[in-house]
Amino acid sequence: QVQLVESGGGLVQPGGSLRLSCAASGSISGILARGWYRQAPGKQRELVANIPIGGSPNYADSVKGRFTISRDNAKNTVYLQMTSLKPEDTAVYYCKFTTLQSLAYWGQGTQVTVSS
Repeated sequence: QVQLVESGGGLVQPGGSLRLSCAASGSISGILARGWYRQAPGKQRELVANIPIGGSPNYADSVKGRFTISRDNAKNTVYLQMTSLKPEDTAVYYCKFTTLQSLAYWGQGTQVTVSS
């Protein structure tokens, strides 16, 4: 069974940086897009960024200019480089792979806390 394994979360001060990684443990065929979502306490899960196969990245307005999504197709891995972090970026971050067959694979989530 394919699993998405995230890493890189943690505690960082405002203005700091973190890099999240998400790797698939097995082969997933027909990947349409890879993305990152986040969910803060008491809020709905929201899209942070995604990158479709053969397309350009998309970002939530709140993270444009600060976060960068990238992928390594050979490693079946997606990354999220986060800079100029703000307390409002505090959330559990999830990666998601979607396929042409409308399947969705989610990671287990990694906590990002921005606090002084």
